Amino acid sequence: MQSFLIQRLGQQGDGIAAGPLYAAMTLPGEEVTGRVDGDRLEEVKIVTPSPDRVAPPCRHFRSCGGCALQHAADPLVAEWKAGLVLHALSARGISAGIGSIQTSPPQSRRRAGLSARRTKKGALAGFHGRASGSIVEIPDCKLLDPALMPAVGLAEALAIEGGSRKGELSVLATVSQAGLDVEVSGGKPLDGPLRLSLAQIAERWQLARLGWDGELVATRQPPEQVFGAARVVPPPGAFLQATREGEAALLAEVQTILAGCGRVADLFAGCGTFALPLAERAEVHAVEGSAAMVAALDRGWRQARGLKRVTHEARDLFRNPLIAEDLKRFDGVVIDPPRAGAEAQVAQLARARVPVIAHVSCNPVTFAREAEQLIGAGYSMGPVTVVDQFRWSTHVELVAGFTLTSA
Repeated sequence: MQSFLIQRLGQQGDGIAAGPLYAAMTLPGEEVTGRVDGDRLEEVKIVTPSPDRVAPPCRHFRSCGGCALQHAADPLVAEWKAGLVLHALSARGISAGIGSIQTSPPQSRRRAGLSARRTKKGALAGFHGRASGSIVEIPDCKLLDPALMPAVGLAEALAIEGGSRKGELSVLATVSQAGLDVEVSGGKPLDGPLRLSLAQIAERWQLARLGWDGELVATRQPPEQVFGAARVVPPPGAFLQATREGEAALLAEVQTILAGCGRVADLFAGCGTFALPLAERAEVHAVEGSAAMVAALDRGWRQARGLKRVTHEARDLFRNPLIAEDLKRFDGVVIDPPRAGAEAQVAQLARARVPVIAHVSCNPVTFAREAEQLIGAGYSMGPVTVVDQFRWSTHVELVAGFTLTSA
């Protein structure tokens, strides 16, 4: 065995020693021993632990792949995630300040994708193991909202009834106002007997809704989500922020950035996470690629009281971005693209010279690319708020405001 000093954390949360050599579950400043295997250290032992090392709160941590950083103190993780954002911006020649770091508490994830499969004795459900395709049971998970935990047992029941011994079920479960909203993929073909048995499971487990490989099996009650003053029933499997706390932190920053704007465009609007609360003070035009999500947003707006006008369109903003002429009628825009970013759409925003832009992102690298576009077009960037709603993971979300400063 050789000795090594861990110098920093990599983007996947592994400690990195000179080489570079990657060592799982190690922290900067730690002296370790290990066996070199390619670019990794195996059989790692901690000789001198970091003062930022803590006992993982979850007993499943060492085997479960659901979390990567439970062995690190919260301040270290927050500093590291802020550093990922600052590093991505620095690589584009942009200096920035971190306004705040908002971390969701333990047991707050309201949405999770579980894996399940039949076994000889019944079924197994949970998350995949660390660097493994095997399923790890998670009866004492410290990540999931208590209201979401019944989904683990439900996933087992679904695997017994409609799973195959040769494959896995993917069970996407979301906490709604009416109970669990569940969408399953990878199961047996949905014939009459299976549909009946699944409907019985939905009743027994008091699910709000159950879908099976894209087909609706049962709706006991509409699985509503609350966005400001509106209640929305998203289509099965629709995007939703992972925690209520994370959603609230992002929304609060967006509302602050766009305060005073009277006509707002919400690009990549989803089911109305930002559009509907913003409509309490401004007219909003919501644009989203999924027609089903746009329809859900519209129904939520029409049923709510006290909101200003919300218009909408289903549009692929990657292939067909709103052009500058369309955008000039807005005095504020919020844009929340997927991880790939929205380079073409941001170019049109810059050309339109929209006065204020709230940019939400789940990828510091693509955010930095688009920040460079906007700054080059005459915008100044405000402080960046880092939102860590995927606690103990390597995932980073952020929001920053851009104000047009040059004529």
